Amino acid sequence: MTDDARDDELEPQDADTALAEDGEEAEARLLLDVEIDNVGPCRKHIKVTIPRDEVDRFRNDALDEFAAEADVPGFRKGHVPSKLVERRFKDELNGQVKQKLLVGSLEQISEDYELEPINEPDFDVEQLEIPDEGDFVYEFDVEVRPEFDLPDYRGLRIRRPVGKVSESDVESYLEKFRGQYGELVKVDRPAAAGDVVVLNVTFEHDGKTLHRVERLTAHLKPVLRFEDAELEGFDELLAGARPGDVRETRVTVSTEAERVELRGEAVQARFEVVEVDEQKLPELDGEFLERVGVESEIDLRDEIRAMLERQIAYTQRQIARRQVLEQITASADWDLPDTLVRKQVENALHRERLEMQQAGFTTQQIRSRENELRQHAVSETRQALKEHFVLDRIAEEEEVEVGPSDIDHEIRMMAQQRGESPRRVRARLEKSGVIDNLEAQIRERKAVDLILASAQYEDEELPPVVEDRVEAVEASVCGMTTAAAKEAPEGEEEE
Repeated sequence: MTDDARDDELEPQDADTALAEDGEEAEARLLLDVEIDNVGPCRKHIKVTIPRDEVDRFRNDALDEFAAEADVPGFRKGHVPSKLVERRFKDELNGQVKQKLLVGSLEQISEDYELEPINEPDFDVEQLEIPDEGDFVYEFDVEVRPEFDLPDYRGLRIRRPVGKVSESDVESYLEKFRGQYGELVKVDRPAAAGDVVVLNVTFEHDGKTLHRVERLTAHLKPVLRFEDAELEGFDELLAGARPGDVRETRVTVSTEAERVELRGEAVQARFEVVEVDEQKLPELDGEFLERVGVESEIDLRDEIRAMLERQIAYTQRQIARRQVLEQITASADWDLPDTLVRKQVENALHRERLEMQQAGFTTQQIRSRENELRQHAVSETRQALKEHFVLDRIAEEEEVEVGPSDIDHEIRMMAQQRGESPRRVRARLEKSGVIDNLEAQIRERKAVDLILASAQYEDEELPPVVEDRVEAVEASVCGMTTAAAKEAPEGEEEE
């Protein structure tokens, strides 16, 4: 073991017997020999040696417990000879001793050496065996939070975009909003911009079929965004097509696609038109208003205006946040393990989706952003993780807390935007396992808000809203669809 690899700076805290709050001696600590090595970015190798005397102490305690409760024919409970108990319940006894030694030693190591694990230790408990003689030795790798000096985050200079919601903005969003409830009507004419086409799509590479998607539904827009590729000129490619027509082109696979061997490769895409549909928007009548949970068109427009104002706030926050994060992570030159980055890709997508839902973006806008992120998932997530660690440290430094009322407020805002009950939204978040993501996202947002509160601002005009030119679909070119994409979009699952 080299001096460079060993964490010499990690010394255990006071190893004297811990005292309980009432002044009485707490449960005796384990005597441990612990070796900690750095074996990679944010990764440590830990070797733990538990002396034989400690093993025997735990074994005797467990044996006393078993002897007191053992039910053996011919003996009264509590009067079974220890040797018989040890022989008859050998496997159960060893299992309990191993569990207590592992739990106790891991907790003690975490406290003594101030380790902050990100994931569970990397070892197979079932494969560990306590020897009949000698010390109990086990070792494992564990990913921990990176160690770094907190940057100066007060008084940052930030460019802040400002803007107002106009009546034309409300009218434009109202049409998009109605589109989420629109009805598709089959038409007997060539496809034109704005139509919806139903397609059978086949992707080939080197003469072999990679993936085939049956009855893919897509609006004719300039860009068709898959999870792992983008097709520019999609509307022009399909313009004038009728059912039965076939149009072909080539698309380039994202450089961060799941299938490594296809990254950056050109793939032949064949689009067979099955059907051409026209979207019929619902009338702004009482039935529609009741369906979306408002009493009048005025109320609906007021809610849309509030949504658009939240979207401006979202845009302001994202632009300001990006500047904040660029400045506070400028010195974050530490590496992160690829395994950690890969594990966090889906979490990063969940959190972006949640924030966009809270800001009132449509399902199609959210899906478009999600597919964009998937195409650059690794690099985006690597940066997002660095930002998370820095913001988490700032939140800890500033004692930022997230309470139940914060989460309730976010869920109410999401429910209002989607026309659902808060109870149903909460149930879905809990079922999908992203409620913790919501809490972490609020905590980070509070940390950013705290930084922004002390920032020096230079106002500038809000960038114009980019034309809705992207159609995002839940399909991949390479044929490897993520677990998240296999599920129905948030708010669209069957009742």
